[in-house]
Amino acid sequence: MTEPCCCCSPAISAFRMSDLQEEGKNAINAPMNPSAVDIHPEDTLLEENEERTMIDPNSKEDPKFKELIKVLIDWINDVLVEERIIVKQLEEDLYDGQVLQKLLEKLADRKLNVAEVTQSEIGQKQKLQTVLEAVHDLLRPHGWTIKWSVDSIHGKNLISILHLLVALAMHFRAPIRLPEHVSVQVVVVRKREGLLQTTHVSEELTTTTEMMMGRFERDAFDTLFDHAPDKLSVVKKSLITFVNKHLNKLNLEVTELESQFADGVYLVLLMGLLEDYFVPLHNFYLTPESFDQKVHNVSFAFELMQDGGLKKPKARPEDVVNLDLKSTLRVLYNLFTKYKNVE
Repeated sequence: MTEPCCCCSPAISAFRMSDLQEEGKNAINAPMNPSAVDIHPEDTLLEENEERTMIDPNSKEDPKFKELIKVLIDWINDVLVEERIIVKQLEEDLYDGQVLQKLLEKLADRKLNVAEVTQSEIGQKQKLQTVLEAVHDLLRPHGWTIKWSVDSIHGKNLISILHLLVALAMHFRAPIRLPEHVSVQVVVVRKREGLLQTTHVSEELTTTTEMMMGRFERDAFDTLFDHAPDKLSVVKKSLITFVNKHLNKLNLEVTELESQFADGVYLVLLMGLLEDYFVPLHNFYLTPESFDQKVHNVSFAFELMQDGGLKKPKARPEDVVNLDLKSTLRVLYNLFTKYKNVE
């Protein structure tokens, strides 16, 4: 009777798989990173010199990291509400390119030449390739470093997906406030001479809103802030004089630009004064309490500015509400250039 071949034995195969998983777990649980990292079997079956990355579990629990994911998911769902698309988990819902296609089409107001539904891996990657090429065409001229690829997105690499979404949110001036200075610890597993080796690196997902927006444009206010603080104070005084000339008609006085315009009330009232009309009180919150109410007010003031013939402000309502002086100055300076001769 022939003995069963050991290479075909399920028990032996299971034992070897167990060894591989144990090897992976031991590598991940190295002294330099005492936290446990979940390793899937496919993460340990690496080819020679191949590498995989995963987020350290402690980073996943970071409140700012969780907030970043939530803000981005809510933003995507807001943009795609008419498509009846609801994203719940970034890795699972974006990897095949379908949601990314719809998101880019909506944001860029253009139709991509791709198949609507693709089930095969090849079809999904072809769709991703088309979508990402369109994204790259938008972002490259503005100096963004591309930190994602077809394979990483399709491979459900959350870091790559987050880099992509942050870049899109910044480029299209999403009406959201991304948490600043979000970094995660990433575990990189490589196979060298049959053994798994790990390194740990810090991956920066967001810096400051100002720095990220700075990839797209710089203007006179950037120069003032960076190189001429003395001239900046002169600009502030001129703008305070300008706004008080009109707000004084309502017995209102401004002394601090960044704080007193942050709830949007003075901006709305100022637009009414400059354009010589009464703004109905039911259109805005006269005594806003929540962040959303303040954003509503500033957004409404921006609409009034556009109705008055001004271009859409470069600043975001959220930045004005968050006391970002440079954003507030940009908005007021635009008003000043158009209405400086209005009595």
